[in-house]
Amino acid sequence: MNVTVLFFATLKERAGTERIALELADDASVADLKTVLRVRMPALEQSLPTALVSVNREFAFPEDALPPDAEVGIFPPVSGGEDPPTIVEVRAGPLSVDELTAGIVGAATGAVCVFSGVVRAHTTRADAQQQPHETEQLQYEAYAPMAEAKMQQVTKEIRARWPEVAGIAIVQRTGALAPGTPTVLIACAGAHRDSGVFAAARYGIDRLKEIVPVWKKEIGPDGAAWVQGKYQLTPEDHASPETELAEKTQ
Repeated sequence: MNVTVLFFATLKERAGTERIALELADDASVADLKTVLRVRMPALEQSLPTALVSVNREFAFPEDALPPDAEVGIFPPVSGGEDPPTIVEVRAGPLSVDELTAGIVGAATGAVCVFSGVVRAHTTRADAQQQPHETEQLQYEAYAPMAEAKMQQVTKEIRARWPEVAGIAIVQRTGALAPGTPTVLIACAGAHRDSGVFAAARYGIDRLKEIVPVWKKEIGPDGAAWVQGKYQLTPEDHASPETELAEKTQ
């Protein structure tokens, strides 16, 4: 199918054009469109992770399907505030540290701390009752809309604890992943290394494992089993009224 892509503001400057026509697969999504643009127009690489997308003049999200002959707008977050950049996403595709950091680095950024979870092939647990075992594959599943909302909550908790942390990105991958594959990336950016970015990234992954609805199934030579956590929710795990309001207005 064919779509028309319109570029605005900084995206237009980097693309070097106001519009292009693209031919895409019939089942292409917004995420697929961004992937095609990343390949065809490398100058957009740093802008695409945080770029907003509209389809036929309505906001669209990565998983949304594109209709034939759609008019697609690509533009930066609209003017009206100086909020630090925030990226939260559940995705099925590969994770890129370069893409993630590019989306949260600003003119005042001097340090970025990145945590990456990776699929282990061999697991030895501290619990003596659990024998070491081999993993051939991890299958990740997420309640994506709620997961992204709780990721937003985590970013707000980080900024409340470490006010000097500016850009934050939390991206979780889903699907079947082989050993050595990144499963989650958390990046925190600040003016310098003493701005709290190390502690903030650690807090981010710990909190994600507590309140973000993501599950994994371990598949190995001896069979398959879901890995279940032990954390029990408390009233403090609810989003604050300010967080809920922010989520509704995004």
